[in-house]
Amino acid sequence: MTDTRALAAEVLAAVALRGSSLREQLRPAQAKLPDARDRALLTALCNEGARWWVRFDKALDGLLQQPLRKREPALHALLVLGLVQLETLRLPPHAAVATTVEATRALGRGGFAKLANAVLRRWLRERDSINARLDRDVETRSAHPHWLIDALAHDWPEQTDAILAENNASTPPMLRVNARRTTRDRMLAALAQAGCEAQPHAFLRDGVTLSENTDVTRLPGFAEGHFSVQDGAAQCAADLLDLRDGSRVLDACAAPGGKACHMLERADVQLVALDADARRTDSIRANFERLGLPGNIQTGDAGEPAQWWDGQPFDRILLDAPCSATGVIRRHPDIKLHRRAGDIAQLARGQSRLLAALWPLLTPGGRLVYATCSVLRAENERVAGAFLDAHADARPEPCDLPVGHAAGPGRQILPGESGLDGMYYAILEKR
Repeated sequence: MTDTRALAAEVLAAVALRGSSLREQLRPAQAKLPDARDRALLTALCNEGARWWVRFDKALDGLLQQPLRKREPALHALLVLGLVQLETLRLPPHAAVATTVEATRALGRGGFAKLANAVLRRWLRERDSINARLDRDVETRSAHPHWLIDALAHDWPEQTDAILAENNASTPPMLRVNARRTTRDRMLAALAQAGCEAQPHAFLRDGVTLSENTDVTRLPGFAEGHFSVQDGAAQCAADLLDLRDGSRVLDACAAPGGKACHMLERADVQLVALDADARRTDSIRANFERLGLPGNIQTGDAGEPAQWWDGQPFDRILLDAPCSATGVIRRHPDIKLHRRAGDIAQLARGQSRLLAALWPLLTPGGRLVYATCSVLRAENERVAGAFLDAHADARPEPCDLPVGHAAGPGRQILPGESGLDGMYYAILEKR
């Protein structure tokens, strides 16, 4: 029988200490646990471990005489998870300590069982003073790296504290109704009958907000393609594109295909879903098939249209550009551990390259929506603003959203506003 906490420690060590993706590590780990409750615990441990790593990793420096990160990475991650169980998940202390000690044996590190027990019991004795010390430093208080805190304080000084708090909030998934297969009212009724509490989103016509985390694949209608998981900020893209039946549309960085599917659910368009990674186009294809949607899926670099473009212009282009993902940390907490300050300038150069390469593919009078899931101005308004300065045939159009903040030629949604993730949009029309 697989020990859930030991498995979580192996996942967290790979993510926090070896730079692996939490999503990619979590999926095969979940498959090792046949019980749904164990899978839920594994998911909670790994997410909260990544979310609070910056705090509890530092805390262990004061609890251990010799660091374990390099010589015993899984054991170090297990101790972080022990603190997560006590402080974040608020499990009963005796259970958190006992199960963590037992997990040392499951890891084949039973010789450290007494150490694990001593570390966690010392934390329980001294937790108030240790927490007070950790709270004196903004990095360990907020569990964010200093560079990101500084960047947020520069770009959003009045909202920084709120952004940091939202990033540390565990948020239930949001759903998007497939209007080609059901209605929101019917879907809400089916969820209610299954005992799942859900509400329609206030202004997203296809959005449904769940009240708690759950395995969405077990909800009624998932296998039939009645809905998808998609945050509301991403659902705004289909509205801003102003889709018309018969239009030729490009989703330039489409994987995993959520926005492409939403467009096909909304209108009868001729869609090309493009992504540079051939492996990721499989996810687009799987989503099309489950939802019963047609679509032309292609592999190619959006910045090199000669590789894949047939020469026919597009009426609409969505460029959801690769970015720092600093707007979706609450759903992907490992972003805090992987992203570096030096990444931002490189990402901005890539975003500018994609914009410049795709603009000639847009028909006169057409609309290009530039989007990122970043909250940093260097990737958003500065990229879009510089593009407009360099292209006399481009003009900004208002982003008609009931949420967010004016940011250069576009609009910035910050994490948590109207229950949404952080997202930037700018609408560029060709004269």
